[in-house]
Amino acid sequence: MAKEEQAPVEATEEGGGKKKMFIIIGAAVAVALILGVAAFMMLGGGDKKAKKEGGEAAQAEGAAAGGHGAAPAAAPAAGGHGAAPAAGGAAAGPAANIFPLDPFIVNIYDGQELRYLKVKIELEMVSPTIKPEIDGKLAPIRDAILILLSAKTLHDIEDVQGKNTLKDEILGAINKSIPPGKIAKVYFTDFVVQ
Repeated sequence: MAKEEQAPVEATEEGGGKKKMFIIIGAAVAVALILGVAAFMMLGGGDKKAKKEGGEAAQAEGAAAGGHGAAPAAAPAAGGHGAAPAAGGAAAGPAANIFPLDPFIVNIYDGQELRYLKVKIELEMVSPTIKPEIDGKLAPIRDAILILLSAKTLHDIEDVQGKNTLKDEILGAINKSIPPGKIAKVYFTDFVVQ
């Protein structure tokens, strides 16, 4: 009779051990799967960035070689198998037309108290040859932008429409210091109200 009582107890302990083993194996597989997906995402993202940068460099090279509106197909013919854009494509790319200004920090009124506005502005020039002209007029440009920003209230700049209006006003203020048409766009790369 003692043997009969022991047999069911041993069977349940053995069955419980198998369940624990399946749970442990399942958890280990899940952790390995999560780590594998994370590693793939991290490594796969870098490849996409490299491909994207290579494509942008090839487009920039094609635009520089062909002038305005030239067919991008002309760049690979001049560069062979597409290896040439890395040699000089970065200097002629879109980044060469960007002129970053030092950050602006001004007080603005929100209706109840003064707040701080920190804005980082970058200007897109129509050509990199305009950079010396902007450097020569940097003080009047910064002054005009500072006066414009400090005249704003929080209500003026809190929505997208207000920010876009501010961009247009900044472009207008810059055009008073340098001839119009030399700056294509104004970008906010940092916009914080505190």
